[in-house]
Amino acid sequence: MTDTPLVLGQVSRQSDTVQVVMTRTFDHALATVWAALTEPARLGQWLAPGEIELHQGGRARLDFIDSGTTIDSQVSAFKPGVLLEYSWSEPGEPLRPVRWELQADGPAATRLVLTLTVPAGEDAGRAAAGWEAHLEMLAAALEDVPIKFPFEHFKAAREAYRALLA
Repeated sequence: MTDTPLVLGQVSRQSDTVQVVMTRTFDHALATVWAALTEPARLGQWLAPGEIELHQGGRARLDFIDSGTTIDSQVSAFKPGVLLEYSWSEPGEPLRPVRWELQADGPAATRLVLTLTVPAGEDAGRAAAGWEAHLEMLAAALEDVPIKFPFEHFKAAREAYRALLA
């Protein structure tokens, strides 16, 4: 999966944020992709161990053991099976909403739209590249061949996003 060509998201700037919209289509049913995004046993295969309470206001906690980072936020938007949003932030940090939207694309495929919002003063290229890497990990996990964090893919995406944002 690390040899996948770069597919960059669409970038837009607002006065105080940078937004990146990444779209992928997976050859898996919507329920399968939703499970990968929400079930604790599946989250650890491509993102981080943790749990997301599946309701508006529910807790979203992910523990990135290798980096020592803990995401501890709340679900800010939720529609069962098709929409999940929470902030990619540690307590006390600015909000960095991550919005997952799913749509069936035929009987056995799912279109995923990931919208990442980053405060304007932060390294949006690095943030977007991290999510690109995790989307690679998600694709591998959906195929039942989980991979470690693809650093080479991350580095290439980081440079491409930084150039796009320059």
